Amino acid sequence: MQQVLSLALPFFGLIFLGFFCGKLVRYPEAGLQWMNFFIVYVALPGLFFKLISAAPFDQLANWPFVIATTATTALMFVLSFSVGMISTQGDIRAAAVQAVAGAYANIGYMGPGLTIAALGPHAVVPTALIFVFDNALHFSAVPMLMALGSGQSPKWTETVLFVVKRVVTHPFNIASAAAVFAASIGFEPPQVIDTMLTFLKNAAAPFALFVMGVTVALRPFDGVPKEMPFLLFIKLILHPLAAWVIVSSVGDFDREWVLTAVL
Repeated sequence: MQQVLSLALPFFGLIFLGFFCGKLVRYPEAGLQWMNFFIVYVALPGLFFKLISAAPFDQLANWPFVIATTATTALMFVLSFSVGMISTQGDIRAAAVQAVAGAYANIGYMGPGLTIAALGPHAVVPTALIFVFDNALHFSAVPMLMALGSGQSPKWTETVLFVVKRVVTHPFNIASAAAVFAASIGFEPPQVIDTMLTFLKNAAAPFALFVMGVTVALRPFDGVPKEMPFLLFIKLILHPLAAWVIVSSVGDFDREWVLTAVL
């Protein structure tokens, strides 16, 4: 337990540090815009390029693992969406947000740091695969549900094109695609570029977690919604348990791959 706490607490410590600073120094929330831009468009893409491009290319096409983990997340999304539909009495758009709250796991900010620190380099490929395909699922499902719940007749052609554009042009996915291509041809960036990518890789998680804490500090809090305990149960108990059962049942994956899916 001491090892678990030593691994996890620094991540939450950065969130609480950001929260403390957000409460102590009352800068306007607009000041976070450049920080969020750096995280989403610069630091995290650099992190995932470093992770994926260094992975063995033949392991990146492990489709049974992709199907198992993505299906698990899709199942949690449906369960969370159902909770949202019940709690909001049929508000599709609000339920879509609650579906993300229940089904979006440790993908971008905490996932890579936790899995690699706990399990070592063998966790790189499964972490990257879960990241890419879970995000593609969320990026696709939420705009579709928002269009369906808009109260107007959905223009499905426009919606599908919007979803495809968001998935294809998202900086995370662009970086991932570039990294897969680099892994396929064995490309290694020049030392100067590689050093910059290392800087970005090391900055991504601390920066993101600190900003997360500041954001929470600046947002008003007016109580816990009644559906939150159910969403937290899905997110923190049911999702990792289902990942363990489904991934273990689908294929004979390495131990690190199964544990990465659970984390």
